[in-house]
Amino acid sequence: MRFDLRETARDHKIIVAHRGACGGNIPCNTIPAYETALKQGADMIETDLSRTADGKLIIFHPKMERRQLGEDVYVDQLPWERVRQLRYQNGDRTPTQFGIVTFDELLETFKGRCYLNIDKFWSYPKEIYEAIRAHDMVDQVLVKSELSEPVLRVLEELAPELPFMPIVSETHPQHEALMKRNINYVGVEGLYKRDDSELASYAYMDRMHRDGKLVWGNAIIYDYLDQLSGGHSDDTALSQDMEYGWGWFADRPFDVIQTDWTGMLIRFLRDTNRYKR
Repeated sequence: MRFDLRETARDHKIIVAHRGACGGNIPCNTIPAYETALKQGADMIETDLSRTADGKLIIFHPKMERRQLGEDVYVDQLPWERVRQLRYQNGDRTPTQFGIVTFDELLETFKGRCYLNIDKFWSYPKEIYEAIRAHDMVDQVLVKSELSEPVLRVLEELAPELPFMPIVSETHPQHEALMKRNINYVGVEGLYKRDDSELASYAYMDRMHRDGKLVWGNAIIYDYLDQLSGGHSDDTALSQDMEYGWGWFADRPFDVIQTDWTGMLIRFLRDTNRYKR
């Protein structure tokens, strides 16, 4: 299977499953959560990385040990042999049979099957990049980060071919400069509070597309007091109105939509004939 984000986006809106598709007894950031997301039609899975005290790259969101594992520990202070014995809790705080997996296991499981967005890449860029190269999966991986000169230097010196999207808020004045850097700048994730933000405008998205860049929108909610897309979200789609929540993304030229409700979003897009481009 050939992986090319731009080519995929020309066919349909790319749907990203935030930490997989979890629920019931299946916790997020586990292989079953990612497998469920693919069964629901996700093109890309978003993953969180940590590292154990003895240097093993693992799939786990930092600082969520108490809530997700039910133990007062920090995985980055434990050796892998101890971490591999830990078990996730489900939504009722009941232990499950699912443990933490290694980054290598994740890569090998989903090689040739989907795109992967590796969150927390900037914590251990060299080790993560070497693992991606070892599994021959550079074309399947997307990394994102807030813009900074150290980040851009790491990309230029270490991984100029690795697909990269900066995360920007309200405006994106660095666009022209980024196109001149020796990086694989494939698009932008835009965060904004209001519909009249530059990053939510047709003019901005059309300019990005003219320059061959993709536009990423977020339907996910981390904190309802800190909106990522002007109030258009999974929450508003499911608790108020799907057209306001998801139809807004569907009607604008977004190429990528990240969601916590993969199957329902894809069904909505297909039912309203707005999935294919």
